[in-house]
Amino acid sequence: MPDLQSTNTKWYQENPEVVLDILGSNLDGLSDDLASKRMVDFGKNKLPDRAIISLWKIIWSQLFNPLIFILIAAGIASVLIGEAKDAVFILLVILINTGIGAYQEYNAEKSASNLQKLLKIKSKVKRAGKVKEIDAEELVPGDIVYLESGNKVPADLRLVEVAGLELDESMLTGESQSVRKHIEPIPKETQVADRKNMAYAGATVISGRARGIVVATGLQTEVGKIALNVQEGESAKPPLILRMEKFTRNIANIVIVLSVILAIMLRFQGMDFGSIFFFVVALAVSAIPEGLPVSLTVALAVATRRMAKRNVIVRKLTSVESLGSCTVIASDKTGTLTVNQQTVKKIKLIDGQTFDVTGEGYNGDGEIHSISEHSVAVSYGHSSLLDQIIRVSLLANEASLKPSENSWEYHGDAMDVALLGMGYKMGNTATNVVKLSDRLDVIPYESERKFSGAFYQDRGNIKLGVKGAVETILDFCQLSTSEKDNIMAEANQLALSGYRVLGFAEGLIETFTPKEFYPDTDIQNLEFLGLVCFIDPLRAEAKEAVKKCKTAGIEVLMITGDHPATASNIALELGLKEKSRNVVTGKMLAETGDPKSPEFAELVASTSVFARVSPTQKLEIVDALIQKGEFVAVTGDGVNDAPALRRANIGVAMGSGTDVAKEVGAMIVVDDNFSSIVAGVEEGRFAYDNVRKVIYLLVSTGAAEVVMFILSILAGLPLPLLAVQLLWLNLVTNGIQDKALAFESGEKETMQKRPRKPSEGIFNRIMSQQLILSGLVIGLIAFGFWLYLKQYTDIEENAARNMVLLLMVCMQNIHIFNCRSEYKSTFKIPVYKNYLLILFVLAAQGIHILSMHIPFMQDILRIQPISLQQWLLILGLALPVLLIMELFKLVKTSNRA
Repeated sequence: MPDLQSTNTKWYQENPEVVLDILGSNLDGLSDDLASKRMVDFGKNKLPDRAIISLWKIIWSQLFNPLIFILIAAGIASVLIGEAKDAVFILLVILINTGIGAYQEYNAEKSASNLQKLLKIKSKVKRAGKVKEIDAEELVPGDIVYLESGNKVPADLRLVEVAGLELDESMLTGESQSVRKHIEPIPKETQVADRKNMAYAGATVISGRARGIVVATGLQTEVGKIALNVQEGESAKPPLILRMEKFTRNIANIVIVLSVILAIMLRFQGMDFGSIFFFVVALAVSAIPEGLPVSLTVALAVATRRMAKRNVIVRKLTSVESLGSCTVIASDKTGTLTVNQQTVKKIKLIDGQTFDVTGEGYNGDGEIHSISEHSVAVSYGHSSLLDQIIRVSLLANEASLKPSENSWEYHGDAMDVALLGMGYKMGNTATNVVKLSDRLDVIPYESERKFSGAFYQDRGNIKLGVKGAVETILDFCQLSTSEKDNIMAEANQLALSGYRVLGFAEGLIETFTPKEFYPDTDIQNLEFLGLVCFIDPLRAEAKEAVKKCKTAGIEVLMITGDHPATASNIALELGLKEKSRNVVTGKMLAETGDPKSPEFAELVASTSVFARVSPTQKLEIVDALIQKGEFVAVTGDGVNDAPALRRANIGVAMGSGTDVAKEVGAMIVVDDNFSSIVAGVEEGRFAYDNVRKVIYLLVSTGAAEVVMFILSILAGLPLPLLAVQLLWLNLVTNGIQDKALAFESGEKETMQKRPRKPSEGIFNRIMSQQLILSGLVIGLIAFGFWLYLKQYTDIEENAARNMVLLLMVCMQNIHIFNCRSEYKSTFKIPVYKNYLLILFVLAAQGIHILSMHIPFMQDILRIQPISLQQWLLILGLALPVLLIMELFKLVKTSNRA
């Protein structure tokens, strides 16, 4: 027997007998001793437990931030020049930022963990000739496992016996339709989705029974291989991190250049090196927005709470803005854009009548509408042919569907459940007239025969009703060759439109004798009734959500393992594609060769719909998009989505999805609703806008301080503010009110703009213009006041600094209103949209005035009280900041018009 841990056997290519021989097993199962030995060799049948992120690790991730590095450098410099109080202030802001960020991320991790489904799977296994139930974790290669309807497949199995087995493998393959299984070998290389003699771990048994031999457990299963790829994969950096890193580098470079210029200027004036160092540090403190890390964290924390209210759980703060920056959303189809529940949508009778069926999913909510009668709702008795189809649907059926208190309970084959839903939509009369007690016997569905049926009594007659593959049902009917050809042509056309089509027939039976098996020769001379068309329908809100994405300049791609025809028609209905654009299949992608080649990139760019795509190919598509320069959000719920979720700029997992998908997703959409993703995009854009508003406020006031300093030096004046006063401005007064900008509700125009280009920094042209203008205005006013106090009054130097400091506080209080919008007038933005702004501005002004009267603060900040007349004078000097920026916005708005 070969080494089982290294064998590369293609199990689906081998006969069951060969598989049993290779694995050293038989249909009586492994002995207990051999099972125990293999448990030691292979380990438990489970994926690695999710690593719990410790609080200390979260805290460290908060400290590992370029802006924090600059703050630490400024703190060290403060200590070196003997300004320990400055260093204390800097330490305080680092602690506040770390505390807020760690608290938010820790709560987000707890929320994500609460979504994990921790139910242990039990499995029925045969060992040493005895059938028993064990934990699925205890399975080993060679075990004989029994499957029945409702079971989760516990490991990768080579099937050795099947009876009407049908599996839902959508979590692994993305295929929305359940898969019928058989045991015959498949003598060629095939994709996972087409291996009909295999049952893979994580799939769900929809109907039937089976027996299979375990061929892979744990990380050796198909699910395990994907999980391993996810662990080894690399995530792309969030857009906000990329932009903040660039912003931080720019700030650092500007500070260095200004410091060198200042040092040269001062040296030429004859200043000693010690004093020059003091001035350079003071300038650095002015230019560096020390309050930005805390403000940034608060803005993202606010957005996180808002997203949670809209059913999006954010696991990492920096991911908040990523959705807002994405240029492409690559969405899974099954369960994300569609409900992942087969639904009858159309009925075409043999006499030409057509009916549309409303509603979606496994329930009886909806109606059947007659197209020929202006979409009027019909009930049982409207059409004899329709009544016959309903009767066959309800009696030749092995599923169950019943209304419960707040939902519908269902069990069995997806198509049968959908047909029961159709029966409910005919009204109570259908369920009252068609009674299961009339059923005499059933012909169960078998994949080899491709139909099912039932014998039943109908008003004194015995009838047989059958449903199944159209070509099979036609063989049972009295129809001419041309009639059959016409029906098949219509069925094929419906299939090309994305429908799954079943044929229905019914006929009288002269004599009925129950049998274990009904040969096809017993089923003849039936009347063909019509076609019933199924589809996995769109989520009701998906179409509008896609439309919003287009308005926002975001391209939506569909990437699915489903059939190309189904994917194409869903995409057309969603508005994702035009009829002229082709669906790109996994086979077409494979034929291009190297996924890093220009041909592959060109093929990816040529479409918005990908079908029959493997998990590896989905990852390659995402890679191609990122290499093209797109910011990519990937949505999904299955194991097959996990590698792409991890690789994307932002991975969005569905709340009802697999644990593997949720563990790698940066966000989790609790309600599986695509419109919630769009809400997340909106909140992400609002968050980014608010971050920019905070940066605009802090950098413009910092620039004003630099202007004031340089002009003072050029004029031969002493520094207008001490380093500790600058820190007070940047960390406390401005650091209080700037948090209010994080609570701005957002402008409705935000979702009507295209995403920012990936290469674009935080500052666009208009923001740069506003920053320079406001910085110059504030700096010139402050310098002019300082010059006036020093040259034209006899006010003592510390008292003059006290008044300049208050003027800077007042100008910051007023300037924050300029920062609420780049284009809109301050007076056109209602105050009620952010009452916190008024509260925080009053708090900043109040705290500063209060500090002027507290001895301890007077000593630290070198400040003192002033008169009401002086305060009013200073407030008046601050007002031009608002007036000049209002004029600027007026000019810009006129130019845009």
